[in-house]
Amino acid sequence: MKHYYILISILIGQFIFCQTSFAKRPNILIAISDDQSFPHMSASGCKFVNTPAFDRIADNGVIFSNAFVTSPGCALSRASLVLGRYPWQNEHAGNHSAIWPKKLIPFPDLLEDKGYFIGFTGKGVEPFEHGLGGRDINPAGYEFNEFKNNPPARPGIDKVDYAENFKAFLNEKDDDSPFCFMYLSKEPHRGFELGSGVKSGKSTKDVTLPPFLPDTEEIRSDLLDYALEIEWFDLHLARILKLLEERGELDNTIIIVTSDNGMAFPASKALCYEYGIHVPLAISWGDKIKGGRIVDDLVGLIDIYPTLFEILNLPLPVNNPVEGKSMANILFSDKEGKIDNTRKAIYAGRERHSYSRWQNLGYPQRTIRTDKYLYVWNFYPERWPAGAPEMFNENGALITAFTDVDNARGHKKDANAILVDERNDPAIKPFFELGFGKRPQEELFDITKDPGCTKNLANNSQYKSIKEELNIQLFDYLRKTEDPRIVGPNPDIFESYRRYAGTRNFPEPDWVKNTDPEKIDHLLKTLEEDNEPIVFPEEIGDWGLKMGRWELVKAGENKWELYNIEKDPEKTKDLSTQKYRVVDNLIKLYDYSVVLKSN
Repeated sequence: MKHYYILISILIGQFIFCQTSFAKRPNILIAISDDQSFPHMSASGCKFVNTPAFDRIADNGVIFSNAFVTSPGCALSRASLVLGRYPWQNEHAGNHSAIWPKKLIPFPDLLEDKGYFIGFTGKGVEPFEHGLGGRDINPAGYEFNEFKNNPPARPGIDKVDYAENFKAFLNEKDDDSPFCFMYLSKEPHRGFELGSGVKSGKSTKDVTLPPFLPDTEEIRSDLLDYALEIEWFDLHLARILKLLEERGELDNTIIIVTSDNGMAFPASKALCYEYGIHVPLAISWGDKIKGGRIVDDLVGLIDIYPTLFEILNLPLPVNNPVEGKSMANILFSDKEGKIDNTRKAIYAGRERHSYSRWQNLGYPQRTIRTDKYLYVWNFYPERWPAGAPEMFNENGALITAFTDVDNARGHKKDANAILVDERNDPAIKPFFELGFGKRPQEELFDITKDPGCTKNLANNSQYKSIKEELNIQLFDYLRKTEDPRIVGPNPDIFESYRRYAGTRNFPEPDWVKNTDPEKIDHLLKTLEEDNEPIVFPEEIGDWGLKMGRWELVKAGENKWELYNIEKDPEKTKDLSTQKYRVVDNLIKLYDYSVVLKSN
């Protein structure tokens, strides 16, 4: 009977919360920087970065000290956020520059069905070929990138005026509609303007170097260039917050600020180490979330989807179920530090990041991160984690590669190129090995003592039981979540997913000669087995297109009629004005399909 009354009390509390919260449904703003690691906000005490807008959200809400992405690369991480699922569960959307399977429904689609106006500015959930999988808009929503800074503020900064595009988004939505908007900055993605941080007045003396980088003046300067781009992201966030304030929407907006993966430096972005998967995260919502709290629970961006849907009292999908766990109990607690003792670990992984190895092979990793340890399993330690050292240029000559690390072959005085160009220098070589060298199959790091993941403890007998325990925990979870790498039927299926981006030519690596020929034959056969059908807009009539729910018909010179044939099969309501972005996107998809077919 006691449990009955407790249950009734909980249900009444949830009912009261929903009733009081949704007199006006909350807006949602998700701001995501591109390649920013966890310590680099002034709210966390970083002295060479100034982020007043991020700090404002942290002061008014909650800052999470242990927030993680499911993958250290943009496409996989962003897909996980909008799907609430791990990359290994997302088929083609678990690889960069692949198609997006139509059956994978991102949460903005579901919010649109509930009356939310959805959109984004900046990069979107990318890089994917959404249209080839049958989608008519980006998984983040409708694109708002019309307003530009011409010329751009400086080299390395994207010309899109993010805040002005958010203003256009607000102007386009109905006054009584709630919104879900994603501000998806392209900063601080490389390349940076060399020396821009110092030119802006920043001092290299203020830089705190990650443990995996050598201490040189050039590398300190490179970190200041990175910091300046973080501040550009924060500047537009401040402008966006001001717009919300001016329109009286700030207090009714759930605001989430984070990054898609770690910093674009060696041993960080594109690899499942601490600086690759540990990101900033702050969340606020007017006076509904107690502000000024630091939460130490292990959380992930995969948890954002179920958190929002619990707050909005919306059901989660039955098909392609969400794996993330709601953080609502943490957000609406008055506590800080450790709150939810069921959060014992987070999980992450990667497959192919860019075209960086022979036959476009990836570098599959899976990792588990607890409060104290980070354990990594490298499926193919014979491969180069940062990409093969050499590739052929257009003339057939071998040149430096390492293309899974941004700008590593750029021969500039930035950190990535310095480690490659000066790798034979005894002072640089140990750092080069950390960022570019081959790795053993198992790696174990004590994050409390070694956040830079510089000392592998996997072969240390004192840590044998810890390593074995984490290995079991990781592989049990991968089986539970049906990772093809573990449960099959084809562990290498990710290698088969076609990449729709630039290609490179690499020499055959030495390990091929030392591998069972049958395994190589199976691997090469797998590369040709992508059976996912490509979806092109279907041509109808003299000049019309049909794709999914939409039918587009030409009605004159530069005039179109657009119909949602699922909801309006008789085609009685022309939506071309209301959904002009869909019109533009369908025409772009058609033009792209013509190019693909001709090739």
